[in-house]
Amino acid sequence: MTRILYDLDVLRTFATGVALGSFARAADQLGRSTSAVSAQLKKLESQAGTPLLRKSGRGLALTEAGETLLAYAHRLLALHDEAATAVSGSPLHGLVRLGLQEDVGETLLPAVLGRFARAHPQVRIEACVARSTELRERFALGQLDLALLWDAGLDLSCVRAEPVMRLPLHWIGPADAGTLDDAPWWRNRRTLRQAERPPLLLVLLDGPCPLRQIVTAALERAGQPWRHAFHSGSLGPLWAATAAGLGLSVRTAFGLPAHVRTLAPAASGLPELPAMDLVLGRARHPLDPASERLAALLLDAIREHMARPAGSAIAPAA
Repeated sequence: MTRILYDLDVLRTFATGVALGSFARAADQLGRSTSAVSAQLKKLESQAGTPLLRKSGRGLALTEAGETLLAYAHRLLALHDEAATAVSGSPLHGLVRLGLQEDVGETLLPAVLGRFARAHPQVRIEACVARSTELRERFALGQLDLALLWDAGLDLSCVRAEPVMRLPLHWIGPADAGTLDDAPWWRNRRTLRQAERPPLLLVLLDGPCPLRQIVTAALERAGQPWRHAFHSGSLGPLWAATAAGLGLSVRTAFGLPAHVRTLAPAASGLPELPAMDLVLGRARHPLDPASERLAALLLDAIREHMARPAGSAIAPAA
């Protein structure tokens, strides 16, 4: 039996294309031509001996074999990068000041910081979990080196902002459908005429919050009455209130807890919501190697977390 030796460079292209949802975008990010990326994908499928991608509408989707290989690719690439750093002979040191949004931080912080600390024990990390407005202000004051934050119309001129991925906003309700169906403000909502519907109850973060304007503007355009039922300065209480059926919240699907779920707008009689960009902000001054290494780990962790399930479309390389 012939031993298969996967090319790590090809695996990186494969993983990057899936994470970005486009192999053309992966070619641009990796500094390659689209024809070179297409050739790498053909090589990878030849090595695997089975299709890794299939047509899905205008794009491509992962096959079951592609899903399996993607999971291994993330692990192989992470181990390779960690080994390369460990034997480089130039240990990293210094201080990295990191900012994260609450939902991103709870999802990524334990694994990423643990892995980074084991590989680079001489680097000290100061992590701050806060909302986008505060993270932007900290950048302006020179108090952050890196931050992952949602770009919802904020002025990010004080930051070198690198788009990571665009994620749709979702209406969020309780995981238990019966909780919502029993709520007086929601019960029989779809069967009532527009003028008869009670106000939609909202569970949102305290202002200033760009999402509040996005959500209320969408409801106003749809002619749906609404009112704020619950607000908080952090996400934990919001998810508890949403799970209890006090109202609907709005967020991306990134890092949602198990006791809430996304709602389909069409099935729920709710207006469609736009998408929101997750960006990696770097301080305007040049970053040191420790900060750049942590930035790379964060991007890898996001791509692994958001690896697309089979059936989701990926734009081809050409």
